[in-house]
Amino acid sequence: MISFARRRMDRSLPPLLRHAAVIFLRIYYNMSSCIFCKIINNEANATIVFRDDQVTAFRDSRPAAPTHILIVPNKHIESVNSLTSEDEALVGHLFVVARQLSTEEGIAESGYRLITNTGVNGGQTIFHLHLHLLGGARMKYPMG
Repeated sequence: MISFARRRMDRSLPPLLRHAAVIFLRIYYNMSSCIFCKIINNEANATIVFRDDQVTAFRDSRPAAPTHILIVPNKHIESVNSLTSEDEALVGHLFVVARQLSTEEGIAESGYRLITNTGVNGGQTIFHLHLHLLGGARMKYPMG
């Protein structure tokens, strides 16, 4: 929905109005129908591999590697650009959980990749901060 609306707005609205409309759609979409929030709240199905009071981790429904896990803060944060100093411990915890899961998945020794996409040009399609934990195969280089 947002991607379609953004593409239409790019052609038909002045820049300031387009920017305001995208912000409104992101807030409305993310707060009312964010798929990650629904997974965290057990309102949508996912194969959850880890959960605590700060984060939930689950297998990606469209894996890009043999191991592809999404690590998501339980608190709705739109992206890296929305982080504040109050989120420092949470962000650290995301990485600690990634390390723990890499060990449990048997990919810690061979190596893995952690990815966070930020913004439209960064490839972010779900506006809820998350880490992609990818492993189990040699990663391609260069990225991008």
